[in-house]
Amino acid sequence: MAYTLTHSLSHVLASLASLIIMISSFTILKFLSPFFIKNKKSHKIPKLPPGPKPWPIVGLLPEMLTNKPVFRWIHKVMEEMNTEIACFRIGNVHVIPVTCPKLACEFLRKHDADFATRPLSMATETATNGYLTTALTPFGEQWRKMKKIVANDLLSQQKHQWLQDKRDQESNNLVFQVYNKCIKNNNNNNNNNNVNKDNCFGLVNVRSVARHYCSNVAKRLIFNIRHFGEGGIDGGPSFEDEEHLISGTFKLLKYINAFCVTDYMPCLKGLYDFDGHESEIKEAMRIMNKYHDPIIEERIKQWNDGLRSEQEDFLDVLINLKDSNNAPLLTPMEIKSQIIELMMAAIDNPSNAVEWALAEMVNQPELLQKAIAELDRVIGRDRMVEESDIPKLNYIKACAREAFRLHPIVPFNVPHVSIKNTIIGNYLIPKGSHILLSRQGLGRNPKVWKEPHKFKPERHIKSDGDDVVLAEPNLRFMSFSTGRRGCPGVMLGTTMTVMLFARLLHGFHWSAPPNVSSINLAECNDNLLLAKPLVAMAKPRLALELYQLI
Repeated sequence: MAYTLTHSLSHVLASLASLIIMISSFTILKFLSPFFIKNKKSHKIPKLPPGPKPWPIVGLLPEMLTNKPVFRWIHKVMEEMNTEIACFRIGNVHVIPVTCPKLACEFLRKHDADFATRPLSMATETATNGYLTTALTPFGEQWRKMKKIVANDLLSQQKHQWLQDKRDQESNNLVFQVYNKCIKNNNNNNNNNNVNKDNCFGLVNVRSVARHYCSNVAKRLIFNIRHFGEGGIDGGPSFEDEEHLISGTFKLLKYINAFCVTDYMPCLKGLYDFDGHESEIKEAMRIMNKYHDPIIEERIKQWNDGLRSEQEDFLDVLINLKDSNNAPLLTPMEIKSQIIELMMAAIDNPSNAVEWALAEMVNQPELLQKAIAELDRVIGRDRMVEESDIPKLNYIKACAREAFRLHPIVPFNVPHVSIKNTIIGNYLIPKGSHILLSRQGLGRNPKVWKEPHKFKPERHIKSDGDDVVLAEPNLRFMSFSTGRRGCPGVMLGTTMTVMLFARLLHGFHWSAPPNVSSINLAECNDNLLLAKPLVAMAKPRLALELYQLI
């Protein structure tokens, strides 16, 4: 009987053990099954875009430091890999350059909300005084506030019309300045100082003239002034204007989205200025503040003391914005920061496009003749070009579009950052990736453009005769960005570009300098500018009385 009980007990214990093992097995399987399913599904998750294999921790930072300029290295690698989207892991950041318009539209149109923020960087933080502005500020309440102000209170159609007379003054000053360069040559060859049209011509640095025109327009709209300091009697810039433009504005533009070591390895921030960017940015900001701050602070004081009652410019508008409690909507630092950003945004794109377009057209005189024929047909020779003429100048705008396409001012747009993991073109774009739409890659893409490296304005003329516009919503090239972070200044940018270009072409004959057969169209190695500023021969082509009237 003892044997029977022992046997029965052993059987029960064995059964119990089997039951426990079975329950445990099912429990473990249940626990692990999501892992197996996840692993099974993980094989279907898209891979990162193709790119060079990164080093541990530092990624491709060594390659970035040894392959300058970085944008040419990136484009060379993409060309060698035959890809229109790539992934360069630099430090702990996935940098995703794109040269395909279709993919670009996926980023900025289809998935725009997922890429609506900006990266944090040393340069942008410094230039915006801690992200107080619009274009460079990450997605959030401050960006929403400032974007609404810029779009509705500064760059609306109503404000555009309100400030037309200030833009007209600078269009006239542009012609006056170039004409005076021609007169100077005439006077040097004519002891009586009588204007002889045969001797009335001069060499003009088009880059300088174009940049100062854009800077003057910006200063007129923002501060209602033309010069910092005393301007030249010929309408040209002062020393202060040169310093503000070259050592301030364009220095900021050079470094604002440069590839800075500490942006990709934040642990190094504050230890050392590895590439010298920090000192350059701080010096540029010092110069900008030197010229802007006294004007802004004095203007705020005038309004507070009741010494000013009528708004004349953007600065007055910004000072007088009120919140729901009728208190100032913007702090002085917000005003100062936004004005610096407006100054940067207004100057580089129009001046670069016009310089390149004129250089290309001097080398192709038949294009120059087509543009002049359109201007003479629409405007004639008895008056100057006006802003109201812009809708009728389709060939002029086609030439400007072609310059934006072939000769963008910078290699990449302002970076967008992914706020979550996103699938674009069957590739995984990880959260936190920096998206760089390649302006030169899009505009020179041979799958999109025939003869992509040839300057052909006719490609932009519509067969149905519709109005030619400078914006390109399908991102086959980039003049003004689109989407949530799109440029709110399309109207102003278009007006400045066309007026600058049309006034130069309508007012003067242009040719290569003496003893020069053609303009050298070589590109800078470090950027996309003409390697040498365009210097061309200008000669008045309208009645001399018109120039003297302005």
